[in-house]
Amino acid sequence: MFRPLSLFIGLRYTRAERKNGFISFISLISMIGLTLGVAVLITVLSVMNGFDRELKTRILGMVPQATVTAAEVIPDWKQLADEIKAQDQSVAAVAPFITLQGMITANGQVAGVVVSGVEPQYEKEVSVIDNHMTSGSLDGLKAGEFGIVLGESLVQSLGVGIGEHITLVLPEATPSIAGVIPRFKRFTLVGTFKISPELDNVMGYVAMRDAGVMLRLPEGAQGIRMQMKDIFKAPSAAINASMLDSRLMPSDWTRTHGNLFSAIQMEKAMIGLLLFLIVIVAAFNIVSSLVMLVTDKKSDIAILKTFGASPKLIMQVFMVQGMIIGVIGTVLGTVLGVTLALTVNDILVFISSVFGISLFDSSVYFVDYLPSQVKLIDVLIIVSASFLLSFLMTIYPALRASRIAPAQTLRYE
Repeated sequence: MFRPLSLFIGLRYTRAERKNGFISFISLISMIGLTLGVAVLITVLSVMNGFDRELKTRILGMVPQATVTAAEVIPDWKQLADEIKAQDQSVAAVAPFITLQGMITANGQVAGVVVSGVEPQYEKEVSVIDNHMTSGSLDGLKAGEFGIVLGESLVQSLGVGIGEHITLVLPEATPSIAGVIPRFKRFTLVGTFKISPELDNVMGYVAMRDAGVMLRLPEGAQGIRMQMKDIFKAPSAAINASMLDSRLMPSDWTRTHGNLFSAIQMEKAMIGLLLFLIVIVAAFNIVSSLVMLVTDKKSDIAILKTFGASPKLIMQVFMVQGMIIGVIGTVLGTVLGVTLALTVNDILVFISSVFGISLFDSSVYFVDYLPSQVKLIDVLIIVSASFLLSFLMTIYPALRASRIAPAQTLRYE
């Protein structure tokens, strides 16, 4: 089988036992450093991707991705919803809503809450709420029965259970014989959900018609909520929908939660850059190991040149050696990194069970586990960057080897 001379000599030097064990040690450290750097980089970026995914599915699964609202009630909201879906193929589903803000009181406890009046059959198509119900069901919200669905943590702080009553107080005064009193209504708790502490403590759901009664609105909806096939098309979808009626005002998630996702992306970029420094340090070790190897093999290089080896061949020999370190380190790091990324949550669960500690408290974090998502594009970028860096680090030592003068080197041999 044909094998280039530079590859043959490079592999032979790699397998040969060296008189100077320190050179072999430095080469091993370079390989281990590259392996750990690549593995850590893949693992951490996968965890960042996991958090980004959970934010999109949980937070943006609950809050409106795109909406159009009117100052007055939209009586023919079904027709408007059909028109929105028909004109924009990026809209996956639509649902009507009425929003009201107030206070929830029960057992002497008071909490602020944002309540959405929804139609359950439509809301299930635009929200993940039905997948995160811990008790009851969204179908329990029936017009005229004044049922309410609240976050589990909010319900616990109020000290109420399913079937018990709570009072919703609106910040609007109603004149009466006894004077001006706030508008309030007693609701029955028909379900609880658990998404994240930030949402569980401030969100609630009632039937849309019940919300309209509380606000003294006629039949209809205040706005239309859209679920997107691609969340990044939400701004244009909201604007397109608002053009169907001059009374409609567009809004989307980039205005309400855009800074949250920008922060996640910035953190991912900064952490990736900092961790890439580990790979750079390991690559610089390749330079030091090759420089010492060139010094150790001066006589061999001089003999090869005496037999007619060109400077290009000498360069290729030592570039082969450096790339062997880079390839082995990168491949091992990729395998280790992908394995860790796929099992990192299981590892943390094992650590938690052994030491009896809770690493992720669901009352503090919006997830009670460590999410991870391996993206092929991230792995390819890391692997490519590691290969390129390993190659660049072989150039200087290889050039130094190619410039060795045979006569001067062999004079003292």
